[in-house]
Amino acid sequence: MANVLAKRCLASAASNAFSATRQTRLQHVPVRMQSFAPMTRSFGASSRVLEKRYTEDHEWIELSDDKTTGTIGISTFAAKALGDVVFVELPTEGLEVAQGETMGAVESVKSASDIMSPISGTVTEINTALEEKPSTINSSPEENGWLAKIKLSNASEIDNLMDAEAYNAFTEKAE
Repeated sequence: MANVLAKRCLASAASNAFSATRQTRLQHVPVRMQSFAPMTRSFGASSRVLEKRYTEDHEWIELSDDKTTGTIGISTFAAKALGDVVFVELPTEGLEVAQGETMGAVESVKSASDIMSPISGTVTEINTALEEKPSTINSSPEENGWLAKIKLSNASEIDNLMDAEAYNAFTEKAE
C-alpha cells in the first residue's frame, strides 16, 4: 500500500514539475491572436409564428409577415361539418370584397355554404388546384385547402376576428 502511495506522489510531483516547466516556456513564446467573427446559427424558419384568425362563419385568414396580404380558407370544423366537398366556387382574381361579403361557395354531398371574406381587400391569387380536387378541403382545410390570397385594404379589421383559443371555445359551444 505504501508503495502505491509513493508511486502516486512521484507521479503527481512529476506532473506538477512538467506543468511548471511548460508554463514557463509558454510565457516566453509570443502568441499570435487571430480575429474570428462569432458564429451565428441561422434557421430557415421565421422566428415569428403566423397566427390564424377566425370568423364566426368558420373562415380563417393568416396574414403575411408584412401584414399586407393574407391567405383565406375554411376551418377544420367547417370542413368536417360540410362532409365530402364536391365543388368549390372560387373568387376571381382582382375581385374587391368587404369584410363579411360573399366571395365564393363550397358544395358538399350534404349542403352548400357561402364563403365570406374575413377581411376587406382585393383577391390576388386563387387555389386553382381546388377546381380539379375540391376534396383537398376535407384532407387539409387549413393548409393545402386554402381558397384565396387577398391584398388587405384595412389591416385593422383583423382585430375583429377570433384567435385560435377563442375560436376553439366558440366551436365547443356550437357542438
